[in-house]
Amino acid sequence: MELRQLASFLAVVEEGQFARAAARLFLSPPAVTGHIQRLERELGVQLLERSPIALTPAGERLVPHARTMLAAANAATDAVTDLRTDDDLPLRVGVMAPGSAELTPVILRAFRKAQPAIPLIVESLAFAEHTTALTEHRVDLAFVRPRPDDERLNVDVLTTEPRVLILPAAGPTGDADALRLSDVLDLAFVGLSEDVPRVFTDYLYFASARNGMPPRRGVDEAATIQDVLTSASAGRAIGAALYSFSRLYHWPGIRFVPVIDAPWAQSVLASRRDDIRPQVRAFRALATTLARDLGPGLASASEAAGPVILPEP
Repeated sequence: MELRQLASFLAVVEEGQFARAAARLFLSPPAVTGHIQRLERELGVQLLERSPIALTPAGERLVPHARTMLAAANAATDAVTDLRTDDDLPLRVGVMAPGSAELTPVILRAFRKAQPAIPLIVESLAFAEHTTALTEHRVDLAFVRPRPDDERLNVDVLTTEPRVLILPAAGPTGDADALRLSDVLDLAFVGLSEDVPRVFTDYLYFASARNGMPPRRGVDEAATIQDVLTSASAGRAIGAALYSFSRLYHWPGIRFVPVIDAPWAQSVLASRRDDIRPQVRAFRALATTLARDLGPGLASASEAAGPVILPEP
């Protein structure tokens, strides 16, 4: 699927004629016809009725996604049109797995396609690198959770989600369908190193509900989500996460159980406030556009059970 094919498709939909669509795109009518025919062959469905011009059900479903893809590509292009690409440094993107759920790979793929001349390096981040990877200039942008409270950083919210516990399936609460904060505050959570910032420890341990009391900690210390999952599956401690983790991780011996009265939390794209390079602006613009237009749809398509992620009430 190519952007020019989507542009031809939308032009015909909006103009109602192949000739007017071709004039608008400065193409010949046969070229526009060829774009749409190739798009239909690639998708394996008919998108337009020809006489008269009308959308098929498949075409109606494609229209909003085509507009989003073109808008995202245009936003990225507009933000970097003044760049010289012969001496660009790589754009380094950190991901505290899994980033912003299904949006993370979509955003990375879209940027590579929209700006193939800009080198892109993706690096994994541990919990302790929640803000330091950016402030120490090891990465230029970072998919992290929860929202940092560092005034040196710009923050673009990509998802706002309910909270879940990561529990041993064989544990005393592992068979619950839902829990409340009062049910979980006395459980033993995974430990975190002293290098992990306070905003992350408060997020993991539901600090706002503890009235200053410290959490019980298990014997394991976690540096990444993989460590949390391993500890929980072994029945040694529990963890906490965003709701989207229940779609993305399927480990033996664990369950994700909603905490129905816990405050919702956010996954974000963070960057340095003083980094005004066009390629950083382009990545942020692309990410926020895709999060706004595709986020709920991606969550819905991947949902195995439970509610679709909605904006925080």
